[in-house]
Amino acid sequence: MIEARELTKRYGDKTVVDNLSFTVKPGEVTGFLGPNGAGKSTTMRMIVGLDSPTKGSVTVNGRSYAKHAAPLHEIGTLLEAKSVHPGRSAFHHLMALAYTHGIPRRRVDEVIELAGLTSVAGKRVGAFSLGMGQRLGIASALLGDPAIVMLDEPVNGLDPEGVLWVRNLLRGLADEGRAVMLSSHLMSETALIADHLVIVGRGRLLADTTVEDFTREAGGGVKVSTTEPMRLRSLLAGPEVTISSSSAEELLVAGRDAREIGAIAAQHGVPLYELTPQAVSLEAAFMDLTRDVVEYQSAPADTVRKAA
Repeated sequence: MIEARELTKRYGDKTVVDNLSFTVKPGEVTGFLGPNGAGKSTTMRMIVGLDSPTKGSVTVNGRSYAKHAAPLHEIGTLLEAKSVHPGRSAFHHLMALAYTHGIPRRRVDEVIELAGLTSVAGKRVGAFSLGMGQRLGIASALLGDPAIVMLDEPVNGLDPEGVLWVRNLLRGLADEGRAVMLSSHLMSETALIADHLVIVGRGRLLADTTVEDFTREAGGGVKVSTTEPMRLRSLLAGPEVTISSSSAEELLVAGRDAREIGAIAAQHGVPLYELTPQAVSLEAAFMDLTRDVVEYQSAPADTVRKAA
């Protein structure tokens, strides 16, 4: 388990991580999300002792990373896939890591096979493609058979088969009871893998919730079908309620949930024959939540076309 408590990091007068608290629990894949400049990389570096907090603390299985005698057995990380000596082969890179923890050669062979690197294990890492480098980084993270796995953009550069492999791998690790922390800009992929979300913006916590609850609460309203739409519209009206209509007997209601709408309709004898919450994608919900904390905003596509 990873536990961050009031974690803060300042560089001079710039606060990169601001009073951040969250927990990455065993048996779950936690998606660690945020726009560029949100403080995600700095937070992950503090988790494994590469940066020191200005204030607050973060522990890995109850201790700071530096206090673990054999940290590779506690947490495996992929923060920068290319941080490998380019002149070493994949095999020798993994063996060098294994020697630091007394990990046997058979485990090196196991992670090479698991990562699909058997045919290139003797090749120099400097000649690896981006995808092959990612696979090596994941193999390194798994080398110590850790209780926690923390990966930053693990599917970057992978082909569809590789993306599917990572998805199944992370799901399998969580199902084994391990804690998995995944940082990614691919919302569609995160939605397929993650159970829980920790979303940050400008170093601050914006959301700490399940994927299901996050997308439901950001949902596109509730579709209601009734033979008495005008009467139901007046019953549901309120200061925070928006009601639109797509057909004569359909209403789209935002500001009231399905349970509340059903109860009001039943109380007043209004017949309903559809009451369906309209879910939104994780990407849409994320974009809506982080709209005001994006460090760099692109111009609309039509503006670009006009300028061209």
